[in-house]
Amino acid sequence: MPEEKRLQGRVALVTGAGKRLGRHIALRLAHEGADVAVHYGGSAVEAQEVVQQIEKLGRCSAAFQAQLTDVAAIRNLVSQVVAHFSHLDILINSAANFLQTKFAETPESTWDASLDTNLKAPFFCAQVAAPHLAKSGHGAIVNFADIGGLVGWREFLPHSISKAGIILLTRLLAKELGPAIRVNALAPGTITMPGDPPAWQQDFIEHSALRRSGRPHEITDAILFLLTAEFVTGHTLVIDGGRTL
Repeated sequence: MPEEKRLQGRVALVTGAGKRLGRHIALRLAHEGADVAVHYGGSAVEAQEVVQQIEKLGRCSAAFQAQLTDVAAIRNLVSQVVAHFSHLDILINSAANFLQTKFAETPESTWDASLDTNLKAPFFCAQVAAPHLAKSGHGAIVNFADIGGLVGWREFLPHSISKAGIILLTRLLAKELGPAIRVNALAPGTITMPGDPPAWQQDFIEHSALRRSGRPHEITDAILFLLTAEFVTGHTLVIDGGRTL
């Protein structure tokens, strides 16, 4: 008898799913039985590749473009997803940027870009998706913070503030949307991805208890836990190999 998939029959919207961790998340959810709406901003080719890989797994998928700093675009995105799949059970707010800037040199544009993409967009994605998730019977949201929101990085000040905001937003949304929808967050440390500056990984390794960076499957394992742990809400799960110690 084949093993039952943990997310069988559910529909997930993953923002920023064309690249990096978003791509790994979308594919992992499909492996677990979910149909996946692949959101992208400018990565159309990569998003279509993810859709094709998901369809090879026997799941339904489609790509949807939207600039998440525009609330009207978020409303249109969610409407398209629900029209295509007929319902929505899971929202993964993984789209983000990571903008480096020193305090005295930070321009308004960098501040706005960090806060709009990393904090404003997840809030409005949750707001627009909530009525559909509430109908699910097992609605769930997973937001992406990171350890910058806990310890703060001096040369990533707007970014760190945006991620600290995600941690509090997660707690507030859990109160606001429960019991129909559970809301949790992840706060990863450095996750090894092709093309990242070697200095990021080396610094992380030197300061983490486990002396290594993280791997994408360790993030997707955590997401599966949060999506299936029915008595967990309002929690930020730190996955950093002991970096924040």
